[in-house]
Formats: sequence, structure tokens, C-alpha cells
Amino acid sequence: MLLYMIRHGQTDYNREERLQGARDIPLNDTGRGQARANGQTLAAMPLELPLDGFEWVSSPMSRTRETMELVRTAAGLVPDGYRTDPLLIELSFGDWEGQTLSEVGEHSPHLIKERERGKWRFRPPGDSAESYAMLAERTDKFLASVDRPTICVAHGGVIRTLFQRIGKVPDEDAAVVDIPQDRILKIDGGQIGWI
Repeated sequence: MLLYMIRHGQTDYNREERLQGARDIPLNDTGRGQARANGQTLAAMPLELPLDGFEWVSSPMSRTRETMELVRTAAGLVPDGYRTDPLLIELSFGDWEGQTLSEVGEHSPHLIKERERGKWRFRPPGDSAESYAMLAERTDKFLASVDRPTICVAHGGVIRTLFQRIGKVPDEDAAVVDIPQDRILKIDGGQIGWI
């Protein structure tokens, strides 16, 4: 498997350290610049195929679709030449979405402590909420569908699960891996690393 993963560019929620999860929050100007820069990086890299020879896939959320279109444009491709896959939607933080962890700690300090003891399996309150372990099951289904070299725009949580699944990073370490918005992750077979 050859897969290039790009995290969506910065949003105001990212800047404010708010849990955005499955909320559809748009990119900010910094995020748009990050997306363009990632597209320029791709265009300048010696790749295994021409850019238009890759499958291009994005999470269907607006921040990932806008990132994808800016990446493709900056790389010299038409912006809409990609498909979306709902398996790539970000981890849902349920009732915590829109809040910072400090705000959550004010009303639910016991849950913050529980999360700190085991972030990979912790599921916030709310019917839609997911743990990283649950998200990893979705990621597995996406990975099973990858049958040709692919460039993908997704979310920090999705990319963390790739470190656990492909990079064999232990669960709790994978749950806290820093996922930059201005770099590209290359997965080639069982090798995983930032470009």
C-alpha cells in the first residue's frame, strides 16, 4: 500500500484548542495557507506516479474538502478530481464538541481523569461519541478499500489510528501523537513517516 495522508488545514477551533470532532468547522486563513503549501510540496516531490495517477480521497467534511481542493489546485490539478469517503470522518467527541478540555474539566473533572488514564479506549458522553479504538475500526474498513496508490485528506484522529494500526505505535502513545497540519505523512507498506 502506498498512501500519502494530509491533515486538513487549521480551523479556528484548532487555534482555540476546541474539540471539533464531527462538527463541520471551516478552515481559517492559516489553514488555507497550509493546504496550499502541502499542494506545492506534493508537486515538487519525486513521486512514484504522476499526481493524476493517484486515487484522491477526502473525508466529506467541509474542512477536508476545502483542504483537498486547495492542495489539488496548488499541485496544478483541477480542484474537484477526488471522491469522498464517510469512513474518514473525524472521531466524534459527542457532548464535548465545541468545548476546550479546560471547560470540560470545570463540569466533569472525573471524566478528564478517566480520559487521562486511558485515552485510546475512552468514549466521551453522548450517543454519537467515539473512542479512538472505535475510530480505528472505521479506519480499518477504509484501509481495506485502498487498492491503488492514494493521496488522502483526513483528520488528526484518523491519522493517529494509522500510527497505531500500521506503525504499530502502542495505543496510548498513538492517541497523543502530534499530527501537524503543514506536513504530509507517507505510508509505504509497513513504513510510516513524515515528509
